[in-house]
Amino acid sequence: MEKVLRLASKEDVLIFGKSSCCMCYTVNLLFQGLGVIPTVHEIDKDPEGREMEKALINLGCKPPVPSVFIGGELVGSTNDVMTHHLTGYLNQLLKPYQTMMIS
Repeated sequence: MEKVLRLASKEDVLIFGKSSCCMCYTVNLLFQGLGVIPTVHEIDKDPEGREMEKALINLGCKPPVPSVFIGGELVGSTNDVMTHHLTGYLNQLLKPYQTMMIS
């Protein structure tokens, strides 16, 4: 769990995903559409990926990918992200990290 939390604390917006995960790709595109380019850490390409996946599950992410951290804080998995997006809360969370112009 230490590695997950360390990586999350170093990045403004971090998505833990897997290279073959279509929902990870979708969440990444959503963030880009909201003016944020997140850091994506593909756990299937990390030698400690299995331990990281277990840590994400222990943190409450079910499924474990995509798992989103904003400002070092866990937002959750796809359902959490989409719920926050639909209520407008996601945009508030991302506002300090928006670097791209939104049309």
